[in-house]
Amino acid sequence: MEGFMSLNWINVEEYSFNSFLLMERFQLRILLKSSEQDKKLSQQLGIALLANPAVRWYFLHKCPECSAIVKALDEKSPKTADASTVRDAELYVLSRVEDFVIYTTPERMDTQCDFIYAWDKKRLFELADFQGKTVLDIGSGSGRLAFTAAERAEEVYASEPVDCLREYLRDKIRQEKIKNIRVGDGMAHSLPYPDNTFDIVMSGHVVGDNYDTELSEIFRVVKSGGWVLDCPGEESRKCAPDRELLMRGFEEFHYTSSLGGDVYRYRKQIFKDN
Repeated sequence: MEGFMSLNWINVEEYSFNSFLLMERFQLRILLKSSEQDKKLSQQLGIALLANPAVRWYFLHKCPECSAIVKALDEKSPKTADASTVRDAELYVLSRVEDFVIYTTPERMDTQCDFIYAWDKKRLFELADFQGKTVLDIGSGSGRLAFTAAERAEEVYASEPVDCLREYLRDKIRQEKIKNIRVGDGMAHSLPYPDNTFDIVMSGHVVGDNYDTELSEIFRVVKSGGWVLDCPGEESRKCAPDRELLMRGFEEFHYTSSLGGDVYRYRKQIFKDN
């Protein structure tokens, strides 16, 4: 599956294949579409789904636009497989979507995801003045940016398309008696907020599937004079700057991560014609 990589966040052997029953439509669609281009993934996913009829049913009904892919997997897969073969197939598929799998246990993310636990919140506060601001965090995840911003902002809206993560955020907000974070659904290309709503719109590890569509939507909801921030977490790899953001007028701020890799942060102030 091109685009997915080993993250070493979890031991997939600790997870049931039923983890897919907690996943969202868009996640299943990504996996199924990717299987069309990846022979081994197709083989292993077919074996695992036939051995797990409840999960197969969920794929068909949660993601009906991909039902033909599921049925094609059925036709190519052996109708019987021993327990060892099935479990090997399950683990292979789970390992290919490791980030989706850990989202089903969000309580583990803050201690097992290196981009979160090694991150210093000063990296966000260096980019903008959050005092008294209304802020949107896109793809909030377990709340790395949202909870940090809430320390200074007037109000923070945490937009997250994965239900397990939304519920985790809500539980943490209740437990910590935080009053200024609101949790909602939404993705970068389709934000359920009016034009010109936020002083700061921020994200990390989100923008990049379709820069034009995503940034157009982000620019729509930010106020004139407001800031758009891209603030990823820590990184262990050596990597290159984001040329797409640079071409669109974003400022770049680089530092060497505590994990040894390169971290590039970006910001752009948006001005709109009245």
